[in-house]
Amino acid sequence: MELELRHLKTIRTIAEAGSLTKAATALGLAQPALSAQLRRIERALGGPLFERGRYGVRATALGELVLERTRIVLPAVSELQREAARFARTRRAGERLRLGGTHGPLLGALVDRLEDAAPGTTMTTRASWSERELAGLLAEGRLDFALAGVCGSAPPPDTPHLVWEEIAVDPVFVMLADGHPLTRGREIELAALADEEWACVPGDGCFADCFTAACARAGFTPRRMYETDTSSCDHLVQVGRAVGLCRATFPPTPGLTTRPLAGTPLVWRHLLGWHPAGQQPGTAATVLAQAREAHAGAAARSDSYARWLSLRGEPAAAAHRRTDRAS
Repeated sequence: MELELRHLKTIRTIAEAGSLTKAATALGLAQPALSAQLRRIERALGGPLFERGRYGVRATALGELVLERTRIVLPAVSELQREAARFARTRRAGERLRLGGTHGPLLGALVDRLEDAAPGTTMTTRASWSERELAGLLAEGRLDFALAGVCGSAPPPDTPHLVWEEIAVDPVFVMLADGHPLTRGREIELAALADEEWACVPGDGCFADCFTAACARAGFTPRRMYETDTSSCDHLVQVGRAVGLCRATFPPTPGLTTRPLAGTPLVWRHLLGWHPAGQQPGTAATVLAQAREAHAGAAARSDSYARWLSLRGEPAAAAHRRTDRAS
């Protein structure tokens, strides 16, 4: 009998389960069938792999040797399978781009710009609230590029082999209903919002903790946070039920006014991620450049953000080159 990967997986399962009965259940086999399979594997490898006792099984010296090799071989084969799948899905140059992104104006703007920069390219998009989900899709080769974001200096999703490049760093603004008394100022002290209820869109990073900490520094605890989809968040603000947190690139929306928070207590980093093994040379550079231009365009369309930048002597087109990292 020739040794196969499934045999190594069987050995590993037996060792992890600690008994043939539990291993058989995990593998979906009857125990006699598993015992017979183990005997065939042991004959192929030249000796017993496990000592059977009253309380289960324990690896022999030969078994430990084989198990040590499985810890190297099985992950390597799994990575090979992922790489092969990623390669098989990789588009031919100029044929297809699969883009993902979290909520916000950049994904649509990036598609628009790439249509002009790479005519003939077929693009598909996928949206998610979760940066970690997008990172997983990149790692599996199911997306080519993903637009994501993290709070302040937080690291990007910790997924091996991915590349993350910064597109821009924005202040977090607050949005209020038109006519709210605080819209008359150019910026708003966070402490002035201590009696408000809040609304924001969901995410799986540290933003909620960073916001709570910023409120604590301002001397209050947020009364309530409605975490909901973008449309519902906008509605709650428009009808005066809450004030909202938004990126500075939040597009102009009827019934809403956005204002910067004094001192920039919260910032948001826009990131572009990809797996280098799945991209043609130069593709990532093109997509990154277009993502930065898409951000600059979104910044220019926001009057409150353009005003915030101009007060600091910075054009909207240069927003991604800012080096002030408020936290």
